[in-house]
Amino acid sequence: MKIKVLPLGTMVTNTYLVFNERTKETVIIDPAARADKIISAVAAEDGIVKAILLTHGHYDHIGAAMEVKRAFGVRIYAHASEKEVLNSAYYNLSEVMTGEGFAIEADEYLEDESLLELAGFTIRVIATPGHTAGGVCYLVKDGEEQCLFSGDTLFAGSVGRYDFPTSSGTALFASIRNKLMKLPDDLKVYPGHGLPTEIGAERPHF
Repeated sequence: MKIKVLPLGTMVTNTYLVFNERTKETVIIDPAARADKIISAVAAEDGIVKAILLTHGHYDHIGAAMEVKRAFGVRIYAHASEKEVLNSAYYNLSEVMTGEGFAIEADEYLEDESLLELAGFTIRVIATPGHTAGGVCYLVKDGEEQCLFSGDTLFAGSVGRYDFPTSSGTALFASIRNKLMKLPDDLKVYPGHGLPTEIGAERPHF
């Protein structure tokens, strides 16, 4: 597994390209902005994109999703409870934050503990409501190697905001304590903003 991070957009959101080094097959997580940069980064690795995964539906995580989808002819995946956020310029914050509201639609809506087989990886969907109602983390496994993409649920030394439409602080902290803190201490975590961390490094906060 090879992971390339592209901090993009006004919110410096982490877009992740997850490459299968054996096959060059690739999954894109949270295409935030600047589709041209995402497409160029895939091409630089001779990547073969298989899917787009969304951790949640806020504008700064989905801004390039439709353009990237068209470029590679792939499907967009999100949690079923996130449909309202994706479909609404108010709920996805694009209307308020940019003045140019937009909405998108995923191709496939997932449930908690869904397992996806994409790009040679096994991807476990972990529903972590709180930052938004349908926020998820993706546990990506390649044999014995695994890592977690946490979106805006968990950051290095912090958590996602819970004062947005569909947010809940109670749900967010429950998601982190009851789901993420049950994962191994040495599990690498790649958040939606900022630097990577590990579950063990965050455990003392919860």
